[in-house]
Amino acid sequence: MNLLDVVLGADAPDAVALVSPSGRTTYRALSTMVAGLARTLTAEGVAPGDRVGLACGNDEAFVVGYLAVLRTGAVAVPLNPSAPARELRRDLDAIEPRLVLTSRALHDLVTEAGGTALVISGVPGGDLQDGHVDTDPGDDAPAARAADDPAVMLFTSGTAGTPKAAVLTHGNLAANIAQVLAHPGLAVRADDVVLGALPFHHIFGLNVVLGVTLAAGGAVVLEDQFDAVRTAGLVTQHGVTVVAGVPTMYDQWLAVDPPLPPATFASIRVAVSGAAPLPDRVAEGFRDRYGIVLHQGYGLTEAAPIVTTTALSAAPAPGSIGPPLPGVEVRLVGDDGADALVGDPGEIWVRGPNVFSGYWNDDEASARALTADGWLRTGDVAVFTDAGELFIVDRAKDLVIVSGFNVFPAEVEEVLLEHPDVADAAVVGEEHPRTGEAVVAFVVARSGGSLDAEVLGAWCAHSLARYKCPARYELVAELPRSSAGKLLRRELRPSATTKPA
Repeated sequence: MNLLDVVLGADAPDAVALVSPSGRTTYRALSTMVAGLARTLTAEGVAPGDRVGLACGNDEAFVVGYLAVLRTGAVAVPLNPSAPARELRRDLDAIEPRLVLTSRALHDLVTEAGGTALVISGVPGGDLQDGHVDTDPGDDAPAARAADDPAVMLFTSGTAGTPKAAVLTHGNLAANIAQVLAHPGLAVRADDVVLGALPFHHIFGLNVVLGVTLAAGGAVVLEDQFDAVRTAGLVTQHGVTVVAGVPTMYDQWLAVDPPLPPATFASIRVAVSGAAPLPDRVAEGFRDRYGIVLHQGYGLTEAAPIVTTTALSAAPAPGSIGPPLPGVEVRLVGDDGADALVGDPGEIWVRGPNVFSGYWNDDEASARALTADGWLRTGDVAVFTDAGELFIVDRAKDLVIVSGFNVFPAEVEEVLLEHPDVADAAVVGEEHPRTGEAVVAFVVARSGGSLDAEVLGAWCAHSLARYKCPARYELVAELPRSSAGKLLRRELRPSATTKPA
C-alpha cells in the first residue's frame, strides 16, 4: 500500500481540495502537480526509503511536496519552518535527508543548517526554482510500499526526554485516518470545508486536518499564521464546517475585542480541541457565546495521533477526553504493573494499528515506549469512569513529589487558571532540601490584572491541600509553547532549579 492512495484517491477529481489566498485547487490539479514533482524528486536521486525534509508553511507547496514524497516511496520529514538554524541543523543531522523541499524565503536558512535545499515556488502554477514540475499527469503509479514501511518522521519529545524522530508507517497513518472516518462524531464528509490553521509539521495538522480531509474528499482552507480576527473571517467567508484547534485558538477567538459577531461560526458543525487541556472557561465561553460545543480529544504523535474523543456526546463532561476511538485499545496501568481500578489513576497504555514503530535510530527510547506485545506507554496519567470515559490527571514525567506526596501539575494549574486575573499558568517541581521537591508556579497575568505571590497564595490555599500549594510564584510575560500550542515544561525547569529553595 501507499498512503498516497488513501489521501489522494478522491472520487470527484473536479472537487476543491485546497483553498488559499492564491485560489482554489481541485483534486485533479493537485494530483497532476504531485505526480510532476514526484518525477522531479526521482530525477534528483530520491529513492524509496530516503528521508526528504519539508520546511514549508501551511501552503500549497507543503501539500504538493508532502504528497509527492509519499508518491516516490520516500519518507517525509516535516520540519518547523520557524525553527532557528541551530535547531534545524540538529534535526537534519538526526535524519540525514536526501534533500529538503522548502520555500524561497527559507532556502538560505536550510542551507545554513546544512541541508540540500530544493525550493518549491509558484505552486499551484507548478514550477521549481531548481527544476521543473511536469504538468503531464503521466501514467506512472505511486511507489508500492508495505504497511510497515516508514512514511513520515516527526520530531517529538516522546513519552519522555529530548526531541527524537518518531517513525510513522503508511499503515499507522492510514489506520488513524480510517478510525476517524469511521467515528460517528468525527467523520469528515466530502462536502466539508475544514480549517487548516494547525501547523502541518505537527501530527495534529498533518494527519487529522490534512490527511483525514483529503481522504474524505473535503476541502482544506489553508491558513499559515493564525490571527484570531483574520482566521475567523476565513471561517465565515468559506463556510468552514469543521475546526480542529488547540485551546489557545479558541481562547483567542473569545478574547477578540470587540467580540466577534455571534454568527461568525454559524457554519461549523464539528469543533475539536487537542494537544493541550481545554480550560472549562473556554469550552463554556464558546458554547454560551456561539452555541458551539468544543469536543476535547487526546492523542500523541506516536499514535498517529487520535486516541480518544468526546465527540459522541452533545454535552461532554468538563475535563473529559472521552472514550477511545473504535479500533484503539486503551488500558490504565498502575505502579504495580496491574490494570488500575475504575476511579484510580494509572498510566495510559495504547495499542492498535495506529501505534508507531519506534524512534529513528534510538532502540533504547523505542524499547522504553513500546512493550513487547505492542502497547505504547504514553507517560500520561488518567482515570477511567464507570461510563468508560477518560480524565487526564497529568503527565507521569511531570509529577512533583513533595514529602512523599504526589502533586499533579495540572491540578494546581487548573486552580490558578480559575483566578480571574490569570491568563496562563504552568507548574513544575524544583529541588528542595527539606521536602525533596517543591512546587513552583509560572503565571501570566491578564491585561490590567493585579497579581502577586500573596494573592496567588491565598487563592491556592483556598482550594488545594497545603503540600500542593506552590512554594514560589514567578510572574512571566508568557509561557513557552510549541507551535502546536503544547506547554513546554522542560524549558521552565532550568528556571526553577536555578532559584534558591
